[in-house]
Amino acid sequence: MPRETIYEAKIEYLQILNEDGVLDESEAEGSLTDEQALELYEQMWIYRRFDEIAFKLQRSGRMGTYPQNKGQEANAAGSGLAMQRGVDWVVPCYRENLAMHLHGMPYHQILMHWMGDERGNMIPEGVKMTPLSVPIGTHMLHAAGIGWAMKLRGESGAVITYFGDGATSEGDFHGAMNFASVLQAPVIFFCQNNQWAISVPFEQQMHSRTVAQKALAYDMPTIRVDGNDIFAVYKATKEARERAVNGGGPSFIEGMTYRLADHTTADDARRYRDPAEVEAWAEKDPLIRTRKYLASKGLWDDEKQALLGERAEKIVGEIVKAAEGVEPPRTEDFFDYMFAEPTPELVEQRDTMRTSSIGVNPGQIGLRAQGERV
Repeated sequence: MPRETIYEAKIEYLQILNEDGVLDESEAEGSLTDEQALELYEQMWIYRRFDEIAFKLQRSGRMGTYPQNKGQEANAAGSGLAMQRGVDWVVPCYRENLAMHLHGMPYHQILMHWMGDERGNMIPEGVKMTPLSVPIGTHMLHAAGIGWAMKLRGESGAVITYFGDGATSEGDFHGAMNFASVLQAPVIFFCQNNQWAISVPFEQQMHSRTVAQKALAYDMPTIRVDGNDIFAVYKATKEARERAVNGGGPSFIEGMTYRLADHTTADDARRYRDPAEVEAWAEKDPLIRTRKYLASKGLWDDEKQALLGERAEKIVGEIVKAAEGVEPPRTEDFFDYMFAEPTPELVEQRDTMRTSSIGVNPGQIGLRAQGERV
């Protein structure tokens, strides 16, 4: 029997707004309106200022290690708007602060998280979101589980989960992809390909020409988009969401972008990145190209930019004040918010701040009873 081709595939690349702020009208249909683009530009600008101030808070010792989102705002903005707030679930990593905010997470709580205050992870009532996930890749399993639960319950909506290119080299990524694919769960896997897994470049962490092609192994609709283009990101996410809520199962989106800052404030990317590479990507900045587009449409000018700058300063100032002005946590909170109904032993520990039960039963911590021979 002669050989025959049993499987063929292709990966599409979508760009609607190029680096010069020129819109491809033929692809723009079904994407953002000018009003939405204007709103997202303002949100991205305010968030960029938030990001800069968060960096300064860390450098001044007022906050712990912080991962900047600078340069990647369009991925979070476009996809966040495409998902339906209060209906869809957002399962974030740690560079999607803008998407989290668009779905109801207050910015000051995000700062509290990085300040080491666990109350920053208390998701507000009615907000369908999981806390920030710092471990690489583990949260994608949660997204697959949430999607399956929604399907079993007959709930409308979808789940979107974010991760970097490096996370697709983790076993949890493949487990989540397979689980969602087999069960046809309404999950959107959104990879922010920012070219670097900390200090390891894309081409050294995988042999795949794209991240998007990994979804082919799970027979999952997949696409690569210009992740610095809010129009392309929005359209791709909107289409994936429509497919998910209509029973079409999971989808994969690879948003091509670049982190213009270090991996975190504990990193120095100058040790491993070529300055020319950073400069080239800086010219593709999503804020710059979006502003060029809005200006070409007569929707933006220097006066409006100045007013936005002033508004951003005021908003971010209030965010910092709220985060730093919160009442310090009580030691008792560990017990009161960890357990729905604490046992008598836990109540005693909380009230006395002593692990009294250990003295009664040394076996709890592996100690031999007094007098027992070795």
